[in-house]
Amino acid sequence: MAGYRKLGRTSSQRKALLRNQVTNLLYNGKIVTTEAKAKEIRRIAEGMIALAVKEKDNYETVTVTAMVPVKGEDGKRVKEVIDGKKVDKKEAVQKTIKKDMPSRLHARRKMLSYLYSVTEVPAEGKGKKKNTKSVDLTEKLFEEIAPKYVGRNGGYTRIVKIGQRKGDAAMEVLIELV
Repeated sequence: MAGYRKLGRTSSQRKALLRNQVTNLLYNGKIVTTEAKAKEIRRIAEGMIALAVKEKDNYETVTVTAMVPVKGEDGKRVKEVIDGKKVDKKEAVQKTIKKDMPSRLHARRKMLSYLYSVTEVPAEGKGKKKNTKSVDLTEKLFEEIAPKYVGRNGGYTRIVKIGQRKGDAAMEVLIELV
């Protein structure tokens, strides 16, 4: 007996399909797919959520001093002349950052190696690259998804049968985060 479903695809196609489906599930919260795919997606997604729940609070906050360029009223960087060269004027700023502990960093990198990057495009600014923004799914896992499941021992997803698909009569299901 095999340890996973082959889904009628080569290994590279199957891995790409599952990566895409898991990424969409974690980003959107629910997706519609076939029953066999949903059962494979569930295995992977629940493992990632369990990892995020385990490492949720495993960081320390550190205050650092950073040199940032000064910006004028028009939003552009302020220049000053030093030794005959125009240089950005900089000021020291205190910032508080989260520093991952080694096990949380390892968990983050495992997630990043599997999940695809997501670019969000707002509806009103379609077609313009400057309006897009990149979504950090690992941060979403640690900050939004993991706190919901802290008291729960597994079972982070739910599969609901919708019915048979019209074209090939495959059982369609809705897989969602509980």
